[in-house]
Amino acid sequence: MKILNFGSLNIDLIYRVPHIVRPGETLSATALTTSAGGKGANQSVALAKAGAPVWHGGTVGTDGSWLRDLLGRFGVKTEFIREYDGPTGQALIQVDEKGQNSIVLFGGGNLNNDEAQADLVLSRFGEGDFLVLQNEINLTPYVMEKAAARGMKICLNPAPYSEEVKGWPLDTLEYLVVNEIEGQDLAGREGSPEETLDRLTDLYPRMQILLTAGKEGAWYGCGPERVHSPIVEAPVVDTTAAGDTFLGYFLASRVKGLGIGESMDRASLASSVTVSRPGAMESIPFAGELDFT
Repeated sequence: MKILNFGSLNIDLIYRVPHIVRPGETLSATALTTSAGGKGANQSVALAKAGAPVWHGGTVGTDGSWLRDLLGRFGVKTEFIREYDGPTGQALIQVDEKGQNSIVLFGGGNLNNDEAQADLVLSRFGEGDFLVLQNEINLTPYVMEKAAARGMKICLNPAPYSEEVKGWPLDTLEYLVVNEIEGQDLAGREGSPEETLDRLTDLYPRMQILLTAGKEGAWYGCGPERVHSPIVEAPVVDTTAAGDTFLGYFLASRVKGLGIGESMDRASLASSVTVSRPGAMESIPFAGELDFT
């Protein structure tokens, strides 16, 4: 069983600030770091660090060839990352003194994938393999439909959320991974995490749904089944990539045959380490660093 993550690759510009800048305000940053990121790339690294066999598909510019090299060093298979004549995707990230972040994205190569590229990548995968997707690249509905026709199991994390997601072929999904706000938007109403999950499982009764809710932990729902996993307390330095870590470790655990509850607990533990460190994919722990007993 193989995992393909067709997703974003970004160059992250991370500004340390006293607080997230307000409209009309000019603010001096206390530090600036350039690092690798993108929800797709972060999730691929989380999967690889958790011990899963993962290939990354996507597009970078000539300024982003080092991203491919870095993913390879973390254990991600990178032969499906192509280079085009243009800029790599970028993210401008503010991180405040409490570790909370605010992010502005520029699509770059992430919005320059083409159908021929997607078809070629998908041709290397088949029935029972997993496909992981987010909402930071173009062609996502196309890739979903083509992957479903090949019998792949699709895991979608529709972040950053947009209304167009509701028009995607969501009935092809095996897993839907959302945070509390994204879940409410898809459900069409506000409510507690439990209420949101109830609404989503009513709308998509055959879909396995993961809903993360910050300090309240995470919930799993599929039909009438419910599982809750609390957070693992940790000092918060930077919340960037926490959700990506959760998805990667959860899916890697499921691919290894672990149960829902144990997979969620492993994901929560890994995420607690991620938030205690600065940066994005560099902050994601290797499985060997974690005590799963």
